Amino acid sequence: MDDTARFTLKIWGARGSMPMATAQTALFGGNSICMELRCGDRVLMFDAGSGLPVAGRAMLDDGHRDIDLFFTHCHYDHIVGLPFFRPLFDPERSIRIWSGLADGTTTQAMLADFMRRPFFPVGPDVFTARIETRDFRPGDTLSPAADITIQTALLSHPGGATGYRISYAGRVMALVFDTDHTPGTLDPTALQLMAGADLCLYDATFTDAEFPSHSTFGHSTWQQGLRLAQAAGAARIGFVHHATFRSDDDLTAMEAEAQALFPGAFFARDFQVVEV
Repeated sequence: MDDTARFTLKIWGARGSMPMATAQTALFGGNSICMELRCGDRVLMFDAGSGLPVAGRAMLDDGHRDIDLFFTHCHYDHIVGLPFFRPLFDPERSIRIWSGLADGTTTQAMLADFMRRPFFPVGPDVFTARIETRDFRPGDTLSPAADITIQTALLSHPGGATGYRISYAGRVMALVFDTDHTPGTLDPTALQLMAGADLCLYDATFTDAEFPSHSTFGHSTWQQGLRLAQAAGAARIGFVHHATFRSDDDLTAMEAEAQALFPGAFFARDFQVVEV
């Protein structure tokens, strides 16, 4: 494949709510949400969970000096890795940080509120990279580069979260986390983001059996993700935001059940690489 047309996902963290590193989570991983998309030679990062510092160390010598980092929202499990992202301390790097926070908080204010005493010893002024913050509203269409189009939408999550639909080189990837659902209905926002996508990532914190007692938590189920993928005509779906209590054995069994119903389904693993 021509490198300029390569569209690749690398999963640096797929766990939800908080990092969870135990012997029982070694296969699927315990890092909280962090995704890397390579669109040709462009690097797009989505969320800054505990997987981000691991990604940052891998990027130190890869020659890429230009990074776009997008947030779905600013709950701790999605931002905790930001202060430890090594490229932010490289004056030769240019990093654009994007967010469309539902309450109107700016990206710059979010960073300053997160990195302040007594919760953190230093503020964002400790970073030495060339940093730009870019605010948008969910529903806006973004163009981080001339050949990359990103549609955004507001998802159903306490405090709001942004879903993304990334189009590059004739292919489409959808990121739909964190979000919940109403049983018996298909969320039109999720359907729009996932329509005809080559690959989707979807919030599968719970199962349908667990959902009635967790319906206000702001997360969905893998079974609902399959319903959406099938209705939207998506080719593949990867499940993320694994519950903290979910072991490797649990996820392996759930993956087998999902694949029996939809061969293009998988449960995401830390460090997994998928060609879009």
